[in-house]
Amino acid sequence: MRAVLIVNPNATSTTAAARDLLAHALESRVGLTVVHTNHRGHAVEIAQAARRDGIDVVIIHGGDGTVNEVVNGLLGVPGHGTDGPVPAVAVVPGGSANVFARALGISPDPTVATNQLIDLLGEHRRNGSWRRIGLMDCGERWAVFTAGMGVDGDVVAAVEAQRAKGRKVTAGRYIRIAVREMLASVRREPKLTLELPGRDPVPGVYFAFVSNSSPWTYANARPVWTNPDTTFETGLGVFATTSMNVWANLMLVRRMLSQHARIKARHLVREDDVPWVRISATEPIASQIDGDFLGLRSEMTFRAVPEALGVVAPPAK
Repeated sequence: MRAVLIVNPNATSTTAAARDLLAHALESRVGLTVVHTNHRGHAVEIAQAARRDGIDVVIIHGGDGTVNEVVNGLLGVPGHGTDGPVPAVAVVPGGSANVFARALGISPDPTVATNQLIDLLGEHRRNGSWRRIGLMDCGERWAVFTAGMGVDGDVVAAVEAQRAKGRKVTAGRYIRIAVREMLASVRREPKLTLELPGRDPVPGVYFAFVSNSSPWTYANARPVWTNPDTTFETGLGVFATTSMNVWANLMLVRRMLSQHARIKARHLVREDDVPWVRISATEPIASQIDGDFLGLRSEMTFRAVPEALGVVAPPAK
């Protein structure tokens, strides 16, 4: 088995010790090539080369942004297909939230995750198959766990601006930015219209999340839920609001942080297991994919694509 280990040395929680442990553990089990990313988009290029070279597994030691780049490098533009087989993807968390890895059942602790990976590679040798998961076709690129338009995009843009200034983005700083952007949006008119299969369009939407798994994200170790029944094996989950009333949304956030999430509110549009979602805006609006700022978009369509990717992960629960 041939594998490429892609390391993002700038990811939030990667360390030299963890990188060395991971490489050492893998070298005796697979034919390993280690590559460090050194610029934005580099993981896309490495993944493309791995697919062309017939690599069996691409292992990522980095955060969710690196995962997204690798998946897009492996699969190319949605709807255009790929030449030849696509390597399976494995993740040893090295970012801040590590949503994708945790949603797959991978430990957020890099040492524990390394041991999981070794065991899972051994299981593959015995049974010869990878777990396959669904992804989200966003038109111009793939999302592995979430996308959003509106306040969600504003928050991600503000977080990236903090990173550009060299500031570490902790869960506390992310929450402060999110609260600031939410309060700022109270004074704005809603700009989004939501379209879902089998129902009338929903105008007057302030922001919309589209999910491919659960939870939506993590605040340190605490999961934040939007669509608890959405998984990599179902259709998409949709979570959108038609009010920015502060009290109503504080109550909603409380439910999202609950251990037994029952997420309901009068101003909430929430659906699970939908095949597609279309969001349009009255003017270009901030948008994000997998926690990376995409830019301003006037319309986006999201489609569920079942079994789009092989992953080195425990079976779905």
